[in-house]
Amino acid sequence: MADFQPEDFVSRQIKQIPRSGIREFFELVQSKQGVISLGVGEPDFSTPWHIRESAIYALERGQTSYTSNLGLLKLRKAISKHLDRELGLQYDPERQILITVGVSEAMDIAFRALINPGDEVIFHEPCYVSYAPGISMAYGVGVPVQCSAEDNFAVRAGNIEKAITPRSKVLVLNFPTNPTGGTMERAELEKIAALANRHNLVVITDEIYSELTFEGEHTSIASLPGMAGRTVFLHGFSKAYAMTGFRIGYACGPAALVDAMMKIHQYSMLCASIISQEAAIEALENGEADMLAMREQYKLRRNLIVNAFNKMGLPCHLPRGSFYAFPSIKPTALTSQQFATRLVEEESVACVPGDAFGAPGEGFLRCCFAASMDNIKTATERIGSFLNRL
Repeated sequence: MADFQPEDFVSRQIKQIPRSGIREFFELVQSKQGVISLGVGEPDFSTPWHIRESAIYALERGQTSYTSNLGLLKLRKAISKHLDRELGLQYDPERQILITVGVSEAMDIAFRALINPGDEVIFHEPCYVSYAPGISMAYGVGVPVQCSAEDNFAVRAGNIEKAITPRSKVLVLNFPTNPTGGTMERAELEKIAALANRHNLVVITDEIYSELTFEGEHTSIASLPGMAGRTVFLHGFSKAYAMTGFRIGYACGPAALVDAMMKIHQYSMLCASIISQEAAIEALENGEADMLAMREQYKLRRNLIVNAFNKMGLPCHLPRGSFYAFPSIKPTALTSQQFATRLVEEESVACVPGDAFGAPGEGFLRCCFAASMDNIKTATERIGSFLNRL
């Protein structure tokens, strides 16, 4: 009888994918008591009470059934109205909007619906940790394009064009960006849109942080001329409405692409939680004031942490969106992993090593400022003490 080795049965595709750099690092963090975390990208606010109450009321009414695979029509109509008002996007709620289990599922099924083995998918780095693995798990070939601090971590159309080959099929954008807080000017997006049209690319745009834009006006590439028909727009409720645990996202786009994504969704997830969908309706209909109040607090915290980093000699651009600062730790001559590990061990402050977000993130640190002002002040004081000992 052959000796059974479980690891021999793991798919080759999965074997080659590394574990999340964020989760690997936070296994170390969880082993230490009293750590101030600027690591996990999650609001420190509780979900506004009226949104929680809508979920409770849905339970009390016995709203515990499946919904349509596409999601509650009432929610899809609310999303359609919201996107038209806020971003100038028009989607048919009956055919062009799909409710997903968080934006992560939306991204995953978009990749699987679009990519054939060997297709090239262009994305910008530093980027959210799931993009490259998601492309690989869909048997695509990821082609990263570097963003730089000198450009405030925007992606340039010229750099995207250099990455395009005859095998290019999909372009992934995420602005405002996790982990850098980078945003895009409309003029540059117009150049990227022209590239997508000229080279016949599908664009997947992840705009989960769009409401958390502090300066300027957020422009969706899907709203530009000729782009609605070749763009899959992804969004959700986790960040702007502090609803991470509700796991509600959505995808919008051409009916044929949404239908392809729905096929995967119906055979894997079936539908998103009806209770969470009811809460999402309340967020869209009555949550704007809460969102704006939280955004104002994030802006104050952003100013505090960025000023602190620059004063202590860690160059940090002012993020115009999201709730992440991305200071350079290159002046210390430590790697991102060395800096973050020693910071936890010596000062009990947790930040994410920049290389967790791709090779261009080396030499940086992701610091989430969705923490309390007191914790940010204490954390930056401890980081300053750490630097003084180097």
